Amino acid sequence: MKERNERNGNTAHRPVVGRLAPSPTGRMHIGNVYAALAAWLSARAGHDGNSAAGRLLLRIEDIDMPRVKPDADRWIMDDLTWLGLDWDGEPVYQSDRGDLYERALAALRDHDVLYPCFCSRAEIRAASAPQEGDGYVIYPGTCARLDPTEREGRLAAGRRHSWRCRLSQRAIEFDDEIYGRQRFDLARQIGDTVLRRSDGLYSYQLAVVVDDLMMGVNDVVRGRDLLRSTALQLWIRDRLVAGGILPEQMGADASADAGGAANVDDAHNSGDIRFAHLPLIDDPHGKRLAKRDRALDLGALREEGVRPETIVGYCAWLLRLIPEPQPVLPQELLPLFSWRGLERDHADRLCDLTQLTPRRPHVTDRT
Repeated sequence: MKERNERNGNTAHRPVVGRLAPSPTGRMHIGNVYAALAAWLSARAGHDGNSAAGRLLLRIEDIDMPRVKPDADRWIMDDLTWLGLDWDGEPVYQSDRGDLYERALAALRDHDVLYPCFCSRAEIRAASAPQEGDGYVIYPGTCARLDPTEREGRLAAGRRHSWRCRLSQRAIEFDDEIYGRQRFDLARQIGDTVLRRSDGLYSYQLAVVVDDLMMGVNDVVRGRDLLRSTALQLWIRDRLVAGGILPEQMGADASADAGGAANVDDAHNSGDIRFAHLPLIDDPHGKRLAKRDRALDLGALREEGVRPETIVGYCAWLLRLIPEPQPVLPQELLPLFSWRGLERDHADRLCDLTQLTPRRPHVTDRT
């Protein structure tokens, strides 16, 4: 049986609500700017330039508190402003929303799609085989098979545990603007996934679904490494909606976050969500960009005197919106915005610092 995320005729007529969702674990690097520019253009230009400009919300994804760096949220907001990438409303912090995640988790538990997992990471690695090619580890289902009496005994004894969702033998399909039709078998390709860790922290997979629902987000732009996560998140979203976890029932702050959420019925139709997963940006050595590599972060580039329009133009070229890297303002890219360039060329990119040099004043001056 398949669960499908089909776009319907209402999508083009709904207000676009996108989001910037940075993690405050360090300074933004070129890959972060590239993704932020894509999300900004997707929302501000409407759906591929064919509808009115939409709203763009800012969500600081600081749920993994041990990895959060002090003041990183301020650095990120300062960098976005410096680049000319604005957002609507006040920033939303995931660290303030634990009560929402707990209520969602409780609803999933009540609907018998969660179970406690007592396995350590070492035990999981020893019992699992990574998926070919990407190292993704499928949980072998050890604790899903526990005798109920044994499970209750461990809980009563206070054994440390996480909470996993029990995924069904189904496929999730969805359309991606860049990579086309996607299909993931939940049990075989994703496996039972932790939604709350044994240290009490809620997982990204749960938090992002709750937040997007509550904030009325229907335009999701992020890296291609999250294609598999999209399938899982659609499944979680469907379970929450089926369980009656709607914004107004959770004491939603949708109007505060989104300046008035999209129509509730439409907002909860996963077929109305537009996904664009971007090719990844690697460093000059072919390794994925990381915030610990300061050579390509905005703090270092700004210190070296690189101008914001130079960085925006370079990222616009990475997005295949202009034929070569050259200085440009975000607003100048709005009439040029389309996913078609990435549809034709969606291989991962190498970041070359030597190309971050001004060539011409603005894209509109090209001959």
